[in-house]
Amino acid sequence: MRLGQVIPSAPGGAGELEVTGLAYDNRAVRPGTLFFCVPGFTRDGHEYAPDAVARGAVALVVQRSLALGVPEILVEDVRRAMAPAAAAFYGDPTAQLQTIGVTGTNGKTTTAFLIRALLEADGRQTGLLGTVKSVLGGREHAVLRTTPEAIDLQRTFSEMLEHGDVACAMEVSSHALELHRADAIHFAVAVFTNLSRDHLDFHSSMDDYFQAKRRLFTDCRPRASVINIDDPHGARLAAELERAGMSEPLITFALDRGADYRAVEVRSDLDGSRLAVESPEGRVELRSPLRGRFNVYNLLGALAAARALGVPLGIAGAAIERAGQVPGRFESVDEGQRFAVVVDYAHTPDSLENVLRAARELARARGDAGESRLHVVFGCGGDRDRGKRPLMGEIATRLADRVIVTSDNPRSEDPESIIEEILAGAGEVEHQVDRRAAIAQAIAVAAPGDVVVIAGKGHEQGQEFAAGRKVPFDDVSVAREILRSSSVNGSQQP
Repeated sequence: MRLGQVIPSAPGGAGELEVTGLAYDNRAVRPGTLFFCVPGFTRDGHEYAPDAVARGAVALVVQRSLALGVPEILVEDVRRAMAPAAAAFYGDPTAQLQTIGVTGTNGKTTTAFLIRALLEADGRQTGLLGTVKSVLGGREHAVLRTTPEAIDLQRTFSEMLEHGDVACAMEVSSHALELHRADAIHFAVAVFTNLSRDHLDFHSSMDDYFQAKRRLFTDCRPRASVINIDDPHGARLAAELERAGMSEPLITFALDRGADYRAVEVRSDLDGSRLAVESPEGRVELRSPLRGRFNVYNLLGALAAARALGVPLGIAGAAIERAGQVPGRFESVDEGQRFAVVVDYAHTPDSLENVLRAARELARARGDAGESRLHVVFGCGGDRDRGKRPLMGEIATRLADRVIVTSDNPRSEDPESIIEEILAGAGEVEHQVDRRAAIAQAIAVAAPGDVVVIAGKGHEQGQEFAAGRKVPFDDVSVAREILRSSSVNGSQQP
């Protein structure tokens, strides 16, 4: 492809250069590559341009001239230029691929999983991009980040089409929106789940965080918007879209107020959730293996998105009933013990509160005369928003009967220091820096009918420490190993 077809503003005769690939990482450069000098948070891509040229880059996209003997396309923002260039190079794949973007603080993963399940039930082979995994042409792949860089995204969309996918359900993070990774994607539907405190190490304020999420609806201009209006930020977003004349169609969902899709008569227990949904097509009764009020919102958002894409209500309802467990999302670990163990990714104040409230309902359903106890093991990630640590400590102490504060992913921070900041809000509770020992500690004293919640890491397969060191660690596997031990099962099994 000619450089002028990838970036129309390429100067002079440079537009006739043949471009055979795109890269933002100098290590991925091959002869014929167009290299994007992306300014990063710790290093500047312009520093790697000489190596990129040495490896065969035929042109550079830059924010300042480097005079390295190859054509330069000077732009104000390299990241912003990268997305449309990538879309052009890969043939604008989302013009053909029905793409659904899900954004919000919590619920993105489950909602995207559900949307994919509903579309597949309607006979549409659907890809998936998200925090837990990606699915391309029916095959699963590991992921490095929730929303990849624009070049990787557009290449993946192109590969999805090549492998027979006709749709893609994807999580869209605030980082991706702020950093223009999702620019140039043609979204068929955008879903807003909720907004609560998170990523304030990246965003300057909650309003800045909201504005980043808002871009999915205002800048990306989806053909339909699906919004949770029980959430105050969702209600604000819906009102702003209406005032701006960008609300056609705007589809709302809620539990506590009138909406296009409203859940009523909600019941949730160990077996899952049962509810009725009042919709524009009438009332429908639904059952789902997913538990907790927070998951009802995820079900509603997925149902509304699927209906916006023409999935018949009956097919959608049946698919919801069959939809399986999302890894690390209120995932039950059952080895025959007489108490429940639940692993969840909850790593924000709001998600921890939602999970503990749902777990409390399970404890009530399992116990006799309110005797069942709720235990929680959790920590907070290092090098992330420190302000949420005491908030999560307070929530855990208020909602659980027994709290064990432990390590999450300490990264470059001292694990003990992180725990101390959590304890500032939690008060006098147990703490154990070793996560495996903390989980064992919680399970060892759990009585029949109790519920043990292991929160924070969910599906993650490793624990991150200083200097980028990552140690294999999986909450589900660790809990399963402990439950299988004779000391636990010998005393707790029926």
